[in-house]
Amino acid sequence: MSTLPSDQNASGRDLGTDELALLKSVIESGTLTSTKGETVKNLELEFAQMLGSPHAVACSSGSAAVHIAVAALDLEPGDEVITTPVTDMGALAPILFQGLIPVFADTDPATLNVTAETIAARITARTRAIIVTHLFGCPADMGPIMDLAARHGLPVIEDAAQAFLAESQGAMVGTVGAIGCFSFQQGKHMTSGEGGIVVTADPALARRMRLFVNKAWGYGDPAPDHYFLALNYRLTELQGAVALAQLRKLPSAVKRRRAMAERLTSRISGLDGLELPSAPDGGDHSYWRYPLWVDPAAIEGGVDYLAGALRELDIPAAPRYIQKPAFETEVFRDQNTFGSSSWPFTLAAPEAVDYSPARFPGTYAGLDRVLVLPFNEGFTESHVDYIADGFRKAVEAQ
Repeated sequence: MSTLPSDQNASGRDLGTDELALLKSVIESGTLTSTKGETVKNLELEFAQMLGSPHAVACSSGSAAVHIAVAALDLEPGDEVITTPVTDMGALAPILFQGLIPVFADTDPATLNVTAETIAARITARTRAIIVTHLFGCPADMGPIMDLAARHGLPVIEDAAQAFLAESQGAMVGTVGAIGCFSFQQGKHMTSGEGGIVVTADPALARRMRLFVNKAWGYGDPAPDHYFLALNYRLTELQGAVALAQLRKLPSAVKRRRAMAERLTSRISGLDGLELPSAPDGGDHSYWRYPLWVDPAAIEGGVDYLAGALRELDIPAAPRYIQKPAFETEVFRDQNTFGSSSWPFTLAAPEAVDYSPARFPGTYAGLDRVLVLPFNEGFTESHVDYIADGFRKAVEAQ
């Protein structure tokens, strides 16, 4: 079996003549900045149309997308934002940069997504927003989460960086909450190397997010100024050209991912000790990765054994995904932020920074058992069958 396609190179990325044609057009125009060009504007328009959202604003990365979303809420230093401990630092650092306190909710061990119940356990008088991450392409159970948020008057930001075209309760992920955030990083469902985009139905939030991308300069206003503290998070026309071509391929790419994931599920569903991925009722998975959970009582050695056995067959497999919850990193453990100040942790209530393992049983249980397989639109039936045969060999060799 040849090496499986990788989203880190051309073997697992659908990049080619469409991207080159749009890049050629941009280069020939001589306009590479999105403040003057049309390509990023077209990307925003087509992305918004695909998701059924009135507004989309492109930006320089998925981290920037989260920062833009959090900043758009215009919260006060020391305010609390509930989020997940199973995520990339790019989704957490923006909270700290805005002077806010990330408060970690526990996660469902069967999905590693936050739930209405785990979020509710962290709401305090200082809570001002909720960030829901749709991990691996699996939508969180948004119905109960939105009901909870409405009862407490809290805006919900969706981190959909791993969940392009996933659905929850009949709506596209990213359009359920107040703001949805997406990433165009190399390994996502669509890519421009780096880049991101935010969507919202709220014109006031859209206005503030577009300003934040542009140093709060009011392009097109009668008397523009820098209205508030903000950064330059613009996407270039070159990145926009690649992203636009990728966007037009996105439905096909997600359709192929789903088909291959369903094939893999059907091929390994009879193996003991494996809990396979599925979306909550009313949801539709888009399979950024293919995660599964391993029962060490049924498979001796658990995820470590299975990952090792698969790697011997040249099947990449990552046990535990991020290895440890985000609050165990030095940023949070040692409060390494701005110089020696520990700010904004100095503004936090004691319970907001209580990272005792007993408060996160689902997170630890889920990470201890999860095994994550790479997945991309380059996978074919033969690739999936090879992986399935590898699982069968590994499990039956017990």
